[in-house]
Amino acid sequence: MYIACALFVAIFPNLSADLVGWLTHSDSIERSITLGGTVAGLIEVVIYIYIAARLFAWAFNKSVSK
Repeated sequence: MYIACALFVAIFPNLSADLVGWLTHSDSIERSITLGGTVAGLIEVVIYIYIAARLFAWAFNKSVSK
């Protein structure tokens, strides 16, 4: 999903900036897409998902064990 989003931003940078601007109610968002930024963002997303999955697993295991 992240790679698909990064590709969308790379192919349609103006539309992507407009969409984010509409969602966040901000004006003139300009960013350049780089390979390093894409890889760093992917690593960040993986870390966040890992932490969230661990927290949900811990909470689930606590709720079913008695």
